[in-house]
Amino acid sequence: MRLTRRHLFGAALAAGALGLARRGRAGSPAKSGKRFEVEKTDAEWKALLPPAAYEVLRHDGTERAGTSPLLKEHREGTFLCAGCALPLFSSKTKYDSGTGWPSFYEPLPHAVETTEDRSFLMVRTEVHCRRCGGHLGHVFDDGPPPTGLRYCMNGVALAFQSV
Repeated sequence: MRLTRRHLFGAALAAGALGLARRGRAGSPAKSGKRFEVEKTDAEWKALLPPAAYEVLRHDGTERAGTSPLLKEHREGTFLCAGCALPLFSSKTKYDSGTGWPSFYEPLPHAVETTEDRSFLMVRTEVHCRRCGGHLGHVFDDGPPPTGLRYCMNGVALAFQSV
């Protein structure tokens, strides 16, 4: 059998559908060799975090849409990184995007960093905690004023602290 571009494209789609293109990708901040203020071994992260948070924060996973209790969190307070407790978002910037994930139009100053994510045959902007490098979600340019941004975050990557 001769290998064609169609075969390669089909294999790439299958890999993306299975999550193979995303898991442990080299461009991820936590895997790129970048140094962070909070660093732990993979075993230490695994022991510290619940399984779902570990998969999202340390292996760039995604929680199922609509499953986070933080979707219904409307009290005044701050959303923190579930890995290192860095304050990331004010409840004042949270809104219902209708996507099934907690969404914010703006992070707190110096809380998050972004990198280009080219997984799944598309280009997106990944959002990660600037202190521990944990994967939080992605940012899109379809949000509300005043920023026009939608920080679409995995709820298991966050913790909430009420005022």
